[in-house]
Amino acid sequence: MTDSVLLLNPKSAGGRHTDRTQRLAATAGFEVRESTARGETYDLARAAAGEGIATIAAGGGDGTLNEVVAGIDDAGALAETTVGVVPAGTGNNFAARVGIRGLEHAFDVLDTGRRRRIDLGDANGRRFVNSCVGGLTADASVSTTPELKRRWGALAYVIATLREYRTFEGIDVEIRDDEGADVWTGSAIGILVGNGRRFVGEPGTQANMEDGLLNVVLIESKPAYSLATEEAVSRFLRRDADHLTRVLAPRLHLSVHGDEPAGFSLDGERLATDELTVESRPRCLELPVGERYRPEP
Repeated sequence: MTDSVLLLNPKSAGGRHTDRTQRLAATAGFEVRESTARGETYDLARAAAGEGIATIAAGGGDGTLNEVVAGIDDAGALAETTVGVVPAGTGNNFAARVGIRGLEHAFDVLDTGRRRRIDLGDANGRRFVNSCVGGLTADASVSTTPELKRRWGALAYVIATLREYRTFEGIDVEIRDDEGADVWTGSAIGILVGNGRRFVGEPGTQANMEDGLLNVVLIESKPAYSLATEEAVSRFLRRDADHLTRVLAPRLHLSVHGDEPAGFSLDGERLATDELTVESRPRCLELPVGERYRPEP
């Protein structure tokens, strides 16, 4: 029985990397299992974990990696499984964050790279490896069609964001800590929760993936008022710019006030809700990383 499997989404990046990824996987001794429909990568990951396969690699973008991690987790095998990152998608943000520079390098890292245990994000019981974003960025992520990705590559996300910005009015949100104390209240065009992603703002806003904390950046759409106590401010908040607020916390509760649930994007997978609890699951995901990876910002 094989102990290394690559779960490949052949539709990622319009299929441009599929043949090369298959050849590299075969050379590296990986069995390749392809998904044929949206969501099937989750089922393949859960089945592979149930077989006791030691290394399960995700071939695709951040969404494919999300499905693989969720499937392994739901099989109860996350603690004993090494998850590989093979960047065969369009943006591949997370792969770059863990020091993986391309397809060939990904298989080198799987073979000889350092193993690290990183945090995993949770949003209402659903996992995210890289980020959970709400507001303008989430709407743009959902509206970035496969056709747009094929034509423009990573630039497709920028184009979609500019389109959404014309009509987006903001989200009225209240954020509380785990004890119920108010942390921030206001109208935001972006709610950016990072586990492994760098968002807007000054240098040093990169999320540390091994500190058990989520890095939350709020992009205000109008002057916000904070109901937080002075102590809560000192614990949680740091101003990066007049329109940005940064929050560091292991767990936060978000309440959205509006006529309809707000849209959030978990590594590109959509979630609509007006009540969201996000939390960090410290160092529960093992993966090989490139030599340039550093956990600290």
